[in-house]
Amino acid sequence: MGATRPAAVAGFFYPGDPAALAAEVAAYLAEVGAGATAPPPKAIIAPHAGYIYSGPIAASVYARLFALRDVVRRVVLAGPAHRVYVAGAAIPSAHAFASPLGAVPLDREALEALARLAFVEVSDRAHAQEHSLEVHLPFLQSVLDEFALVPVVVGDASPDEMAALFDAVWGGDETLIVVSSDLSHYLPYRSAQDLDARTARAIVDLEARLIPDEACGAAPINGLLRAARRHRLSAELVDLRNSGDTAGDRNRVVGYGAFAFVESHG
Repeated sequence: MGATRPAAVAGFFYPGDPAALAAEVAAYLAEVGAGATAPPPKAIIAPHAGYIYSGPIAASVYARLFALRDVVRRVVLAGPAHRVYVAGAAIPSAHAFASPLGAVPLDREALEALARLAFVEVSDRAHAQEHSLEVHLPFLQSVLDEFALVPVVVGDASPDEMAALFDAVWGGDETLIVVSSDLSHYLPYRSAQDLDARTARAIVDLEARLIPDEACGAAPINGLLRAARRHRLSAELVDLRNSGDTAGDRNRVVGYGAFAFVESHG
């Protein structure tokens, strides 16, 4: 068995104590209520800030995965690089990712397939301190049963490159795609609302033209939007708020959106 990537931001972005963490995630999910009855998604976009800021928004779309608890066996998780420059996309050499709720095995076969793409590098350094993927693990562990993870840190990969990456591991109902992204950063409250609303419209319209000022995960989002068009998925805005709505002041806020992608019929 290979190495396990230890949790890097437990106790900082979210509780490090397993019982406290499980209770906090459960409380966020319980608040969602009726939203969980919507069609189960093939892919989602969810934010990656500290739970006090973005946890409720993430829960709004994660609650929809309860219906897939016994179906999803693989999660492709792609988020932006914050700590280490990545030219295209980076995968780890690890065999598991740890969270306070337990270790999640990695799908090494899928990762080896991605390693054959020209723009994908193996970089444990890119993953070591990256929070954009880690903060999603407790939510995934709370709503799904056993699953394997395909973690991808994304840098300057193009929309076509990321669409090709998602296509390579698209799979069937057993595979869920999660893109990790916050939206606008450090704007006044009303300005953030306006920009985030425009960004949300572009995502729902599957327009793969986002830039990092609109969403820090613009690169994986653009790839997902391109792949969604090809696979005939439609996108729904599930929640759109910012840190001024949750736990921050309204002078400099960070935007958060939750989106669900489901198969189009007709």
